[in-house]
Amino acid sequence: MALVVAQEVPTSSSMAVPHGPAGVGQARHRMREQLRSYGVSDSVVDDAVLILSELLSNACRHGRPLGRHTDVGDGDVRAAWRVDRTGGLTVEVTDGGGPTRPIPATPSVTARGGRGLNIISALAEEWGVRDDSSGEVTVWVVVSEGHGTGNGHVPGLDGLDFADAFDDVG
Repeated sequence: MALVVAQEVPTSSSMAVPHGPAGVGQARHRMREQLRSYGVSDSVVDDAVLILSELLSNACRHGRPLGRHTDVGDGDVRAAWRVDRTGGLTVEVTDGGGPTRPIPATPSVTARGGRGLNIISALAEEWGVRDDSSGEVTVWVVVSEGHGTGNGHVPGLDGLDFADAFDDVG
């Protein structure tokens, strides 16, 4: 008699997203639906979707499309997420690199942008940047239950609610 042991494997997804705002809404929708179907809590899903939006926006604003060595183009960036056996969620966005490194900025109170990595820092358990020998740059973020806000509201940015900011894009 053979003993069969079921081993839960990590659940993951990866998708090409157009380099530009058109695919952000589609990526957010797909992530939200998949993470919910995996049984990820709503609070983690909300934080992860906001993080994905920020990462994709940064990749399109500051990075080149994958496989291209030009400053502009209409290629793709790659979005990926995976849930590990312990319930941890990792979100990654990979682009073709750019002229600057992803680092948190210190924007003025009236600045229209520059808060993306600060938002990510507030919501994430940890995050970092991985460089590939081909010039690709991946920003990865680990999201966990009880670490972020779970409601799209970031402490220190009172009055700014980003939870649904990109749902209608694309």
